[in-house]
Amino acid sequence: MSRKANPTLIGAFVVGAVALAVVATLLLAGGGWFGERRQHVMYFEGAAQGLQVGAPVVFLGVKVGTVKRIQLGLDEKSRQFLVPVTVEVLPHVVLSRSGEQVDLRDRTTVRQLVDRGLRARLRMQSLLTGQLYIDLDFHPDKPAHFAALDPELSEIPTIRTAVQELTTKLEGFAMDKFLGDIAAISAAVSKIMSAPATQELPQRLESTLRHLESLATRLDAQSGPILKDVRYDLAEMRKALQAAQGALAKMETAADRVAELAGPDSQVVRNMTRASDELANAATALRSLTEQESPTVRNVNAALKEIARAADALRQLAELLEKQPDAIYRGRRDKN
Repeated sequence: MSRKANPTLIGAFVVGAVALAVVATLLLAGGGWFGERRQHVMYFEGAAQGLQVGAPVVFLGVKVGTVKRIQLGLDEKSRQFLVPVTVEVLPHVVLSRSGEQVDLRDRTTVRQLVDRGLRARLRMQSLLTGQLYIDLDFHPDKPAHFAALDPELSEIPTIRTAVQELTTKLEGFAMDKFLGDIAAISAAVSKIMSAPATQELPQRLESTLRHLESLATRLDAQSGPILKDVRYDLAEMRKALQAAQGALAKMETAADRVAELAGPDSQVVRNMTRASDELANAATALRSLTEQESPTVRNVNAALKEIARAADALRQLAELLEKQPDAIYRGRRDKN
């Protein structure tokens, strides 16, 4: 007789199967359900074809969130359509150098990163499928443009893709003028190439090459005598340099001798110094002798006065003897 199935065991089996299914689902979801998420909004210009809900948000090559909502908006000022994209960012995905966790959910942290140049742009995720993803990176050279009117929204500025920038430049490019310039240049080149002078260029080049070959042949023929003269000139120059070196050596020797004679310890300098000292002493003695109040000058002046008086007495004696020759033995006679 068969036993009845135990309802308790069946219920436990079902509960276990459900629990296993939930765990498997959470594991397949990458553990995203256990982390708190916070939303940021980005406004993209132009079409966002290829961007889908669930597309990854990558920051410096690391996935930090996913796209949760894609809408279509209108800028009331410029009357242009925008694509607002709402993303959710996971916490605890950024670590500082000190090991501290940087929370990208925090509006203040995101605003500081935006001030440093954090920008968002669309990039190709797969060339085959054409799917896009949102790339976050630093572009401090790109200005930050905010489109959200609600101050409660946390907005990350966006920049155009390389294709959009190229398209914008091409839209303002004067293609007609460019093609006209190319046509004018092509016509000018065609005119130059068809000119008779241009047609004669190959012949002139050939003639020039023949002249160059002839000149090279002449140079080869005359290179022997020229090199011989050059060698002779170099030999004469070497002799002149050797003679100049000998003269310089003699001049250096003479300069050394002059320097030796002119040295402060040489005998010539000592003799010249002693002679100059003696001349200075003699000049001092002569100066002292020729001074107005010196004894020598006074004695000479007194002798000159005595000589003058003696000369005067001799003159008077001569005049007396001329008049009275006998005055030597009779004496002087006074006139009545």
